[in-house]
Amino acid sequence: MWIINLDNISFVISLVALFDLLRLKLLNANKLIWLVIIIFAPIIGSMLYFIIGKKYKTINR
Repeated sequence: MWIINLDNISFVISLVALFDLLRLKLLNANKLIWLVIIIFAPIIGSMLYFIIGKKYKTINR
């Protein structure tokens, strides 16, 4: 039986954020900063990435 808890949800959200980050064309320094934020603060870092990182995507295109 699958149990959905906060750990599983934060892991999935972090993985999605990391894959999206690796796919995105940013400067290496910016990628490294986002990578550290997402790894050390998975829930907050991922949410910040999806909120703030989306703005970088629209500006850099």
